[in-house]
Amino acid sequence: MIKIVYLAVAGPSTVSLVFSDGSAAAWSAADLIARDTSMTRPLGDPAYFKRAFIEAGALAWPNGFELSADSLYRRLDEAGALIRSAA
Repeated sequence: MIKIVYLAVAGPSTVSLVFSDGSAAAWSAADLIARDTSMTRPLGDPAYFKRAFIEAGALAWPNGFELSADSLYRRLDEAGALIRSAA
């Protein structure tokens, strides 16, 4: 099972992620924020977005909103955005 092992906020709606298999990618939450739901609305505030953290291998925020590492990994892989480590 893939987990997020490192994250760094890289912009007002972007995080850099490193996964447990060593691959990495930048992920933008812009589309998610644009949905403007009660759970995603706070992410539109860059100060709140910076409060992202890893919870049990998933990307999370203090309001309880979480994105699984598997779904992020799959989306980034399908988009050709994953940078795989040369092991």
